[in-house]
Amino acid sequence: MLIPFLFYALFILLIFNSLTQRFCLKMEMNNHKQSRTFRMINIMVIILLVSSYVKVLNVVS
Repeated sequence: MLIPFLFYALFILLIFNSLTQRFCLKMEMNNHKQSRTFRMINIMVIILLVSSYVKVLNVVS
């Protein structure tokens, strides 16, 4: 269960990072603001992925 979820999580992170990159380019953000934006979005996505993994583990067990 862990291996498929890790691939899923990496795929989701790649998609969100590409969307964030497009957003930053469109908004013409400076480097400092881009790094804060990437960090915040990645932290929020990781929290969502961990909570969904825990929820899936509780249902499967």
